This record gives sequence, C-alpha cells and structure tokens, in this order.
Amino acid sequence: MQQRSIETRRRIMSAAVALFAAQGYNASGVAEICHAAGASKGAFYHHFSSKQALFVAVLEDWLAGLDAQMARLRSASRSVKESLLAMTSVLEDVFSQAQGQLPMFLEFWVQAVRNPEIEALVIAPYRRYRTLFSEVIQQGVDAGEFAEVDAEAAAGTLVSLAVGYIVQGLGDPHGADWSENALRSLEMVIRSMERRAG
Repeated sequence: MQQRSIETRRRIMSAAVALFAAQGYNASGVAEICHAAGASKGAFYHHFSSKQALFVAVLEDWLAGLDAQMARLRSASRSVKESLLAMTSVLEDVFSQAQGQLPMFLEFWVQAVRNPEIEALVIAPYRRYRTLFSEVIQQGVDAGEFAEVDAEAAAGTLVSLAVGYIVQGLGDPHGADWSENALRSLEMVIRSMERRAG
C-alpha cells in the first residue's frame, strides 16, 4: 500500500512537470494533472494541499537532486580543482533533461516574480551555490592550488555562466551545443585560477 502511494505521488509530480513545462503553471489545472497522472482528485489532495504545494514540491525535488549529485561529486574528488570541475559537470545532466526540466526552470522564475514563497525557494539555491563555490575556491587558494583570487567574485562568475547558458539553451535550443559550451567556459574560468609555477 505504501509503495502504491509513493508511485501515485511520483506520477502526479511527473505529470505536473510535463504540463507546467508545456503550457505553464496557470494553464495547468488540478483536474488535468490528475487525468495525465491517472490519479483521482482525492489522491492528489492526499499528497498535496494545493497546486502551488505541488509546484513547490516539484521545485524542491529538482533542487534536492542537483544538491545530492554535487555533494557526491565533491566528496569523490581528490583535489579542489577536480572537485570544482566535477561539480560543474552537473550541468550536463541539466541540459540532458531539456525535454522537461529546462522549460520548468523558466516557469520557476515566472512564478517567483508573482509569489514571494516561490521567490524565496528559487533564489535560495543560487545563494547556496555561490556560497558553496566560494568556499571550495577559497579552499583551493588556502591549499595553494589556486592563485590569490576573490573567491566570492569567482563563485559568482561560475554561477552566472551556468545560469546564462541554461537561459540560452531555453531560448535557442538548437543554436549550439550549450552543454558543451557551458562546460568549456566553466573549465576555462576554473583553470584560469590555477597557481602558475614560478
């Protein structure tokens, strides 16, 4: 019974991602989400108190997946530089999910403009990633792997580059291999911080 409940929740969230990405949050009703998920309204309200609660759950689920992946990559790295390069590779997964997740990225921002609760959820990870990258870069400076750099400014550059490429991928999905371009640009910034011999 518990497994069936978990599966129903997963189906509702998957249906919501597809509908929110295809036609936007406002145009996607609870009845339509339930129909797409093959779930009753009773099942919907058992798991989510409202459509907004579902939207927040989708956002939190997406971010939790990214956070977990970055933590795994960081812990498996042998050096600070390797750790940063590994964490930037998360972008490959973001772009590979372009069919459903990248339009959701834009929908998160659209809803954030209108709703302070969602705005707080959308802004928090950017601040968290800037702080995380800043700490990692400062570790690299302290360990002698990186030259003396402003860790906070460098972290802001990394996050801004990543977000910029995601937005370009949304607006012009066939204009370039945005994943590859993003990774090359991020690697260039990271390598530019390396301490040079002599």
